[in-house]
Amino acid sequence: MPKVIFRGFAEVEVAVGSSILQAAQKVDAPEGYACGGVCGCSTCHVYVHAGASLLSEMEDEENDIMDKAFDVRASSRLGCQAKIERDGVVEVEITRESLEAFENEHPDARGKFVRPTAGA
Repeated sequence: MPKVIFRGFAEVEVAVGSSILQAAQKVDAPEGYACGGVCGCSTCHVYVHAGASLLSEMEDEENDIMDKAFDVRASSRLGCQAKIERDGVVEVEITRESLEAFENEHPDARGKFVRPTAGA
């Protein structure tokens, strides 16, 4: 069974075919999803530090939405679109943008999570 590690927050085993966002929701990791996870915003933006080869390829729609994200890197993915296709470990960092979106979506969570520093 694939494992997703959310740096600094949690790790979880998920079924093949799950998205990074679904994995985050399973363990209450603070990944934003203002559009409800339908590739309509960039608030689920994460950096994939390990296991990128286990994920689905980035499609045009995800690539287009990524233009809305802040501090996009070669390792950037949208958690709602990156699906785990095979067993292994995927390690991700929730971006500052995503954490702030999560806190806006869940006001009771404000201040409970350490924010990553810019460029970290």
